[in-house]
Amino acid sequence: MGLTLAEKILSQRVGREVRAGQIIVCDVDVALTQDGTGPLAVRQLEKIGMEKAARPESTILFIDHAAPSPRKELSNDHMLLRSFAEKTGCRLSDVGEGVCHQIVAEDYAAPGKVIIGADSHTCMAGALAAFATGMGSTDVAMGMALGKTWFRVPETIRIEVNGELPVGVYAKDLILHLVGLLGADGATYKALEFAGETIAAMPMWERLTLANMAVEAGAKVGLIASDAVTQEYLTAQGRPEDYKPLAADSDANYERVIIIDAAKLEPTLAAPHTVDNTYPVTELVGTAIDQVFIGSCTNGRLEDLAIVASIMSGKHVAAKVRCIVVPASRKVFLEALRLDYIETLVEAGAIVLAPGCGPCVGVHEGILGDGEVSLNTSNRNFQGRLGNPQGSIYLGSPAVAAASALTGVITDPREVLGYAAYR
Repeated sequence: MGLTLAEKILSQRVGREVRAGQIIVCDVDVALTQDGTGPLAVRQLEKIGMEKAARPESTILFIDHAAPSPRKELSNDHMLLRSFAEKTGCRLSDVGEGVCHQIVAEDYAAPGKVIIGADSHTCMAGALAAFATGMGSTDVAMGMALGKTWFRVPETIRIEVNGELPVGVYAKDLILHLVGLLGADGATYKALEFAGETIAAMPMWERLTLANMAVEAGAKVGLIASDAVTQEYLTAQGRPEDYKPLAADSDANYERVIIIDAAKLEPTLAAPHTVDNTYPVTELVGTAIDQVFIGSCTNGRLEDLAIVASIMSGKHVAAKVRCIVVPASRKVFLEALRLDYIETLVEAGAIVLAPGCGPCVGVHEGILGDGEVSLNTSNRNFQGRLGNPQGSIYLGSPAVAAASALTGVITDPREVLGYAAYR
């Protein structure tokens, strides 16, 4: 019996065949923390006298969740991370460089690597066939110091997607549909392995969106085989040597196989206050919104901004709507400037913030007032996620967000006239 992609990556990393259900100790290729979780990890290492990193060149401390800092307490935490990086030789990704997961994809992730992060959306790097997963701060602290960690090899659910996505439908719609199908705990500690002709044809920016939100169904990892798309992406990032083909065996044993017809999908949203509370956009059209947030590790890439700019070009954000745009990394920001996407968005009335997480977690700019509603391209809409439990959050694609920003109500992007869809 062959190996799933999760089993194959871990087998290669430990040097022997491993199967779902086994407990293994595995070397870690990349370890990361961010300014919300990193201070706890650093203080734990200080407490036990292990202020070190086994692989400082691939241990990264990110300051992205509240960057620049809006409060002195957070500023002190940032100082702690900067100090730890200086003492240990770890890499520091400081204010304005971007969201940890985007930078990991750009600079560190590669097929076959094992990546751990003190952030649940570390699983995004699985789009490049890396076994990437979020863990608690203490577990990541020990992984940083020792260069290894333990796993229970996960069972795998194969998500086979075939057919062509309709115009106006994107990876975000697919993953929201899937999370609604599975439920928030439907894949707890499983690997979601995305495959099929739709995935094979999908560009890396959309693959990253799929893998990013695997955890919203409880998954340990979200994985996609490495192929020509992976190779092209790594080459574009200046890392062609990091590519190697890596895929599941044709006779791999899956716990479950889910088959999705891409042609039947439509723009999909998650309604308050859970990600699995999903609806087709047609059932939510007309819902009033006060804010739109376009960005995050889920949908803050250059291509996402291109979609938004194409919809908003020559138009203006609706009165009483705040449209906040946050590029996912400095590289994305600079390229969006060069291509005039940023100018288009600012002319349309959008507010552009420095690369980072922006409003996503609710510890920075963009906090909702009591009773306000926000439509986000991010990955979570839990009560209080934008800093106020009296606010409500819908999740949708950049196309839905852009169309809705123009009208002031949730809008089906397929009904917006006069724009050239990116797809």
